[in-house]
Amino acid sequence: MDITRQLYFVSQLGKQKPRTISNREIACPFCATEGLENIIAQAGPIILLENKYKTLQDTFQTVLIETDECDSELSMYSKDHLYTLFSFGIEHWMKLERSGNYRSVLFFKNHGPMSGGTIRHPHMQIVGLENVDYKQNVKEENFEGLIIHKDEEVKFNISSHPIKGFYEFNVMIRDLININKMADCIQMAVKYLLNHFQFKCESYNLFFYHLDSFIACKIMPRFVTSPYFAGYTIPQVTNDIEMVSEEVKQLYLSN
Repeated sequence: MDITRQLYFVSQLGKQKPRTISNREIACPFCATEGLENIIAQAGPIILLENKYKTLQDTFQTVLIETDECDSELSMYSKDHLYTLFSFGIEHWMKLERSGNYRSVLFFKNHGPMSGGTIRHPHMQIVGLENVDYKQNVKEENFEGLIIHKDEEVKFNISSHPIKGFYEFNVMIRDLININKMADCIQMAVKYLLNHFQFKCESYNLFFYHLDSFIACKIMPRFVTSPYFAGYTIPQVTNDIEMVSEEVKQLYLSN
């Protein structure tokens, strides 16, 4: 494999993608399940299939439809559905990693108009990269921070060394038997961002990482990108992450 640090976007295909996130009058392609093709696996309303719009060269792009409810959202899921979704998603992410066909495999979620997504219907993506290793761009210090919750099964914090900057929540586990605990903390962070965050937040991303010593998810609220990061890749660390950490504890962990 040729190793590179960038992806190549096929703009001709990108122009064809439906954009229901900004225009709800466009028919949702994920609601019409009878027309879905190239399904890889399914667990009830959760469906993994090949991405119809293969916009990245030298990749294997898949879409994970999270639910059959177009207007739902991760913070609203029942615990049963939440746990099934995360177990299903992580299982197939790891399976693609184990195939040995890719330099690395991405697992992530876009939600909202500032997240980089085009479809409103709740979904995630699993993407095999033939020539790019995402791990070259992250360090374990990007997952260090002020502790919100920690026990032998899961660690939940707010980053003191964020990748992009400002507020980034991290959830880490060392053993896959603790996926449910990870899912609980991720849902907690998303609920906080959408309902209690000090800034109006309508968009977020989930990014998953399989590092040497742990599996992590980074929950990142999305706003307009800072010019310090866009032009110079310099992240900014906010001075009130301790206040945010305490607020999350009081709202969700005080009982």
